[in-house]
Amino acid sequence: MSHPNAALTPRHRLKVAQLVVEEGWPISEAAARFQVSWPTVKRWVDRYRAGEPMHDRSSRPKSSPNKTSKPVTKRCVNLRIRLREGPVQLSARLGIAPSTVHRILTTARLNRLSHVDRATGEPIRRYEHAHPGSLVHVDVKKLGNIPDGGGWRYVGRRQGDRNRVATPDKPRNQHGGPKLGYAYVHTVIDDHSRVAYTEIHDDETAVTAVGVLQRAVNWFAERGITIERVLSDNGGAYRSNLWRGTCEALSIRPRYTRPYRPQTNGKVERFHRTMADGWAYARCYCSEAERRDALESWLHHYNHHRPHTACANQPPFTRLINVPGQYI
Repeated sequence: MSHPNAALTPRHRLKVAQLVVEEGWPISEAAARFQVSWPTVKRWVDRYRAGEPMHDRSSRPKSSPNKTSKPVTKRCVNLRIRLREGPVQLSARLGIAPSTVHRILTTARLNRLSHVDRATGEPIRRYEHAHPGSLVHVDVKKLGNIPDGGGWRYVGRRQGDRNRVATPDKPRNQHGGPKLGYAYVHTVIDDHSRVAYTEIHDDETAVTAVGVLQRAVNWFAERGITIERVLSDNGGAYRSNLWRGTCEALSIRPRYTRPYRPQTNGKVERFHRTMADGWAYARCYCSEAERRDALESWLHHYNHHRPHTACANQPPFTRLINVPGQYI
């Protein structure tokens, strides 16, 4: 492809060559007509007579004697995956320049360690389903309940322990201390749009998980999304017969992550991290009830207003079409 400022595009090159070869124009006259030099017209005329195309030739040399060999390139990539060392360290092992190592890693998309899985060293393979509802991710986030007066994260260990003891109507452990329990945040997030549905419960049993899934299916259906598949980890609630039977009744195909591989369910894991930073630990809550009441407004902000990098810096709801209340 010719550069933007070329005097002759491939179409005009062909026209110039035809005028000279087929209509007998002098080369000097054709050059003056198209305001180019005499050698330029001569070059395209010679190519036309030889039957060659009018496009620019590649500037790549026919041979590159100093090109890095394939065995060295392959060994460089293997060492990067296995050892996760930088260009300077790898260049000492391979006997080549660090700049050469960096070029090899950039070509293989391994120039940044963030592109490499920490557990296995393999390149991270990202995926996204083509339309909303094709796949949803489900998981549970376990949070410690907040005592009345605030937790230790904001009021300190000493005052936090006092607040725990002073919290009324809580069972006691064998040492007489209060057992505040946990809040289990059940999340269903769409793979394509990143729209999230969340509920807080006091357990993570199969009955609770099934109830969350049924309500999430209805919630997504009201917004024009039909859930086709659901991806979960291998927890007891999701491996139960009740879960599989409910998925079959809802015409949803259950899928499971590889054991000890939470990266497969990374979209909901990343949402839980965002939720923890933006809601669970965003400010000092004086009670667990206050924190739970704040979830609905934060979730609305996440779905409708918060820019998401996976959605081209637009809110997740922008990936849905003609949804009631989409722009509120």
